[in-house]
Amino acid sequence: MAGQMCLVGGEEFRAGCEEMDQEIMRASGQSPARVVVIPTAAVTGPAKAANDGVTHFAKLGGDASQLMVLERKHADDPAFIEPSRQAGVIYFTGGSPDHLLETVKDSQLLSAILEALGNGTVLAGSSAGAMVMGSMMRRPRSGGWIEALGLVPGVAVMPHHENRNPVETSKELQNQAPADLTVLGIDARSGCLGSPGHWKAVGSGKVTVYRGADWQVYQSGQSLPQDV
Repeated sequence: MAGQMCLVGGEEFRAGCEEMDQEIMRASGQSPARVVVIPTAAVTGPAKAANDGVTHFAKLGGDASQLMVLERKHADDPAFIEPSRQAGVIYFTGGSPDHLLETVKDSQLLSAILEALGNGTVLAGSSAGAMVMGSMMRRPRSGGWIEALGLVPGVAVMPHHENRNPVETSKELQNQAPADLTVLGIDARSGCLGSPGHWKAVGSGKVTVYRGADWQVYQSGQSLPQDV
């Protein structure tokens, strides 16, 4: 059975994420869920990001560990790849989406993660970790759009959406985003859990789906349209 993914809007491992993260662990089918936290994107403080994740999931009853994949050579090193194969949940933290994409794209680690996903592992990513999972992502500094990993076809993730005005954001995306791209505006401490065509909003905030000139808000527990 193929595993699920969770696209999280940021502020991972904090108060307000508990119910969402327990649901992520339940989706793995493991008890306790073996959670592997990968802080690749957290370029300014990977140790803290990893420790925060391990502590958070351990408090929720998970069997949590960290995998310190910090540069490209790690992503092609069998010693770093093997722990991902037995994980129930693989969780990429937030940080720099550019560095994360450059590190894992076309890597042996990504191949192993996709194999694990196909065998039922849940792949989660917060902020940068969610952005790289889409087909396209907007670079934070330049604002330009580039190809991402494509794990969620036709979709881009806009994290930290809680302070955005949907009317203004919709206009911005119509002017700047590639045509036919669905953009998921995901609030911090919130996410989309599932797989293409079978997403539901989870967490303490909401998810806003932008398509062309249209946008729709989904609260936690609600299912997104089946064509997303």
